[in-house]
Amino acid sequence: MFNLAQNQFLQAAEIMGLDENLRDRLLFPQRTLLVSFPCRRDEYSEVETVFGYRVQHILTMGPTKGGIRYHEDVNLGEVSALAMWMTWKCALMHLPFGGAKGGVRIDPSKLSRSELQRLTRRYTLEIFDMIGPDKDIPAPDMGTNAQVMAWIMDTYSLQIGHAVAEVVTGKPPVLGGLEGREEATGRGLVYLIQETADHLQLDLKHSSAVIQGFGNVGRNAAKLMAQLGTRIIALSDVTTGIVNRKGLNLTAVIEHVENTGSLKGCPDCDEISNAEMLELECDILIPAALQNQITEDNAARINCRLIAEGANGPTTLEADAILAERGIFVLPDILGNAGGVTVSYFEWVQNTQEFAWTLEETNNRLHKMLTDAFHRTLQRSVREGVNMRTAALIEGIHRVAEAKLARGIFP
Repeated sequence: MFNLAQNQFLQAAEIMGLDENLRDRLLFPQRTLLVSFPCRRDEYSEVETVFGYRVQHILTMGPTKGGIRYHEDVNLGEVSALAMWMTWKCALMHLPFGGAKGGVRIDPSKLSRSELQRLTRRYTLEIFDMIGPDKDIPAPDMGTNAQVMAWIMDTYSLQIGHAVAEVVTGKPPVLGGLEGREEATGRGLVYLIQETADHLQLDLKHSSAVIQGFGNVGRNAAKLMAQLGTRIIALSDVTTGIVNRKGLNLTAVIEHVENTGSLKGCPDCDEISNAEMLELECDILIPAALQNQITEDNAARINCRLIAEGANGPTTLEADAILAERGIFVLPDILGNAGGVTVSYFEWVQNTQEFAWTLEETNNRLHKMLTDAFHRTLQRSVREGVNMRTAALIEGIHRVAEAKLARGIFP
């Protein structure tokens, strides 16, 4: 994943003629922390050593910002890639943050609530010197949620001596979290799909969509797309994919998932593999699961008008070239899933000011910022004859480069 992030950056840097010195400085994270620590299980005598990471890509723009993920495959390269993408995402959205990311290499589904809490609190202590409301602000990611953020906030606050709500975002509302934060990434993606549909003259009320991934982003995107009248014909999660070309009954699907925990065995639909699902004929394909899903091996068989990336890094560089040749419009990840960090910024601002906004105000501000970023990216894409991903990267890189040059070098 880190190779993909670096190569995307290098391709954009070459097109924009970025100074070689700046290119070298932006190619790697500015600060990296790798820790190992003991995690005690509920069986008191059972202790497991786990690895944790926190990476800050750029410190130039202000405090760094990025999620924390718990997953058994988390590694330094993955976290570094996500931190780099977060830098470009924040710069593209004109947020006063550099990119960061963190993670712990463990399967959270195999931990009890008390084990998860002990793990989180110990990890927080391990990265304590690196985080802070004006240094580095974590948020939820894969395998973490509002409760995990609450534990991080509490552990950090106990060390400081008073409540520090603004040290994390994505908290429960009772602790200063923002209404609408949980659905922000999916909502933002749908706002951008609406703008793209207008550009492509695509009527969402008479369109079909396939959504890979039924986690936070995929589920909220599916709900909001259905409200716009779009027919959701296929969904998937880690267990299976489901398809009904006439349109899935989303209410029944969500009820089934809430009762069973997965899409497996969902009624009134056929099962399908993730690979097959990506190649279904549809108007809108939303990869909202894992990286490297659309590659040079399957890009020629993708059968849609619009790919709206909810996941990070779902499309390889080789696939990008094939999709561009075929005229498939790609809404890139650093723009498509920027709603999450944007609403996290809103939460941080409100915590620091101790002033709350309404949900309507939050959504209106989110819509305005995302549509502004979309049209800036689209204009650059047309003006410079590059695809949307390259245009979005150039927008972000250019802003970071300006900041680097303005601050200079010390000594």
